[in-house]
Amino acid sequence: MSTIGIGQAAVLGIVEGVTEFLPVSSTGHLKITEGLMGIPVDDKAVVAFTAVIQVGAIAAVLVYFFKDIVRIMTAWGRGLVNREERYHHDYKFAWWVIYATIPIVVVGLAAKPLIESTLASLWVVAGSLIVGSGLMWAADQMGRHKRGEDDTGLKDAMLVGCSQILALLFPGFSRSGATMSTGLILDLERVAATRLSFFLGIPALTGAGLYELKDAVGAGVDTLPLVVGTAVSFAVAYASIAWLLKFVAKHSFNAFVIYRIAVGILLFGLLGTGILAA
Repeated sequence: MSTIGIGQAAVLGIVEGVTEFLPVSSTGHLKITEGLMGIPVDDKAVVAFTAVIQVGAIAAVLVYFFKDIVRIMTAWGRGLVNREERYHHDYKFAWWVIYATIPIVVVGLAAKPLIESTLASLWVVAGSLIVGSGLMWAADQMGRHKRGEDDTGLKDAMLVGCSQILALLFPGFSRSGATMSTGLILDLERVAATRLSFFLGIPALTGAGLYELKDAVGAGVDTLPLVVGTAVSFAVAYASIAWLLKFVAKHSFNAFVIYRIAVGILLFGLLGTGILAA
């Protein structure tokens, strides 16, 4: 019997699509939603399901930034065969994304048992939501927002890429929140930090989804719920990306900070009163 039904898959797809790229923690919101629907958050099939439907959100990034991705990959391909092309920023940026993905892959594989057990607790999610909010607020205040996307270098990519580990180990911290905050600390403009977060998330999240696919199917999740959840997350994530880029161009991250703190406090209350099981 499937662990997750079609209706539940659609709801989780909506939650994933809305929250994957907003700095509010998609993992945290998915775990809260699963808990409210009575789905065991530490079930291997559930953990695998949530990783797979992330592919839908990543597909939305691929479609939304298709021209940018083609430009970068074309420059990378030219640079592989032409030494002169290797001075092009897009060629170097492609390598930076690859280099910056290695740390999270190593940590993800090494800490997989811990991530799927102890760290999957909703207590961890609640605490990470609030602690991550403090980092995001501080980063937005500290950052001078003066560097554009063309000003990024290998150091920026590596630091932002490594910050994804925080969200991997502490669900609720938010991958987007960690990467955007790091970008702001490095004085990137909000839009530049947001776009860098998108590009760095493509290989890591796609790899995680494909890696977990066999476990999701083998652990009892039917194919149809996976398809529904992934398709819904794609559609909703595309709209979410468009909205976020327009929002950060004119606003600070304070609204997200306040929202995260409120959700974290609410979650602590639900867990403390026994309404939700950790």
